[in-house]
Amino acid sequence: MAAEAEVLDELHRLRARVPQLTGALAASADGLVLAHDTPGVEPDGLAALTAAALGVAIRMAESTGHGDLRELLVRGVHGYVATYAAGGSAVLTLLAQDRVNVGRLHLEGRRSGTRIGELVDAATARGEPAAEPPAKTSAKAPLRTRTPRGTTPRSTSTPATNHPRTSES
Repeated sequence: MAAEAEVLDELHRLRARVPQLTGALAASADGLVLAHDTPGVEPDGLAALTAAALGVAIRMAESTGHGDLRELLVRGVHGYVATYAAGGSAVLTLLAQDRVNVGRLHLEGRRSGTRIGELVDAATARGEPAAEPPAKTSAKAPLRTRTPRGTTPRSTSTPATNHPRTSES
């Protein structure tokens, strides 16, 4: 993706503006890494977990009548994981220390999510793929596709391609 360098630059600027960030990742909504600055964290795994959490969060927002998902915040003992919508097909996931100012995290995360969304959406409009599939094969368990309620998911050898915001429950 031609916009990858610009997205990576945005991640670096974001980390400079919020010193308590320990990592930043831009990914497609289906879990493919677009760009990352995640020292000590495996980006492909984080992108896949982001996609899984995004699917659950979208379903929660929709089923409670709260509309389209805008962001997701997880607080752990040692810090935060925040995920923000980034345009129509991407997400921004930030890792932050527990002492981060959460208001500042949201402010800067939303701004960067908007900017990254603009970059990714523009690249997609030019016909560029949103993300390149991983070149290496992995021994990880395959991703599971979303299935209707009450049925058992079946394992697939390739990731689901449905964007979670547009798939029906």
